[in-house]
Amino acid sequence: MKAVTYHKETDEFVLADVEKPTPAKGEVLVKVVATGLNPVDAKINKWCAAARDMSDNWVPGLDVSGNIEQVGESVTNWAVGDAVLYHGNMFRPHGGLAEFAVTDAEALVRHPDVDPVIAAATPCAGWTAWRALVDKLDIENRNTLLVMGGSGGVGGFAIQIAKHFGTEKILATCSERNLDYVHSLGATRAIDYGWEDVIGIAFEETGRQGVDVALDTVGGDNDITAASCLGFEGEMVELVSTVRPAAYDNAFLKGLSFHQLSLGSSLRAGPKAKANLVKAGTVFSKLLEIGEISVPKIRQISLEDVGPALKEMRNQRTVGKIVLKI
Repeated sequence: MKAVTYHKETDEFVLADVEKPTPAKGEVLVKVVATGLNPVDAKINKWCAAARDMSDNWVPGLDVSGNIEQVGESVTNWAVGDAVLYHGNMFRPHGGLAEFAVTDAEALVRHPDVDPVIAAATPCAGWTAWRALVDKLDIENRNTLLVMGGSGGVGGFAIQIAKHFGTEKILATCSERNLDYVHSLGATRAIDYGWEDVIGIAFEETGRQGVDVALDTVGGDNDITAASCLGFEGEMVELVSTVRPAAYDNAFLKGLSFHQLSLGSSLRAGPKAKANLVKAGTVFSKLLEIGEISVPKIRQISLEDVGPALKEMRNQRTVGKIVLKI
């Protein structure tokens, strides 16, 4: 089969012919229709040392839309021909940047009634945003939210989720060129991080109280900025690195709380964690079906374009999503 493989010695993505994989016990073989590209795929050079026995036949690609081609031993709740969507295990070799992929049957979601390219654009970014806002920050009962990185995949979905729940003030940082885009997603205030005072605006927009909750999708020192924007007993989810409360101004006196979230870790943490992943994917997909959430900007590419696109993702922030269509 045709696949994009990663060669760690040369740090290159190579289009190659590889053997079609076979599902093991508890797994399914999926005929890929579309696969979303994500920063975690592009930055495989940063984490590949943690993967066991990575050979030059390693196929990345986590977000897959497709149809079950074969079921492995002990798989009883899925059948050949079922349309599925999933977020795969980054430490398994048979990812979705190929004609066929293998994944854990317990982590599959029934495919939403939308185009496969649209569906494939959602798991990593969309389900992360859902789990961060709903499972961690209880966004349904919050009035104000700050998103660091509103034009990216996670940030864009987070804005839409907050809008769905009726959050009164949705503040989001972005570059000047993406201000209109972030507004179009539902942000009540888009903040140009290049020159505007993010902290000052956050307090101005909330009557000097600070935001109820914040989400950092960018990394660097954006966690410090986000924490500084929180009001009394505010809460923040950090998605890029480890939280560092000692670096946040008055974190103890303000009674701040901090969360972390690693979506893919659910696949390696047992049945309960997988169930939470599937629940998030199922609910998010339903909102996608009824039009409450959309994927406004999708760039569709072929297998031949995947390698250059992944290298490109390392060098600049992507607006919207890039999706492979087989």
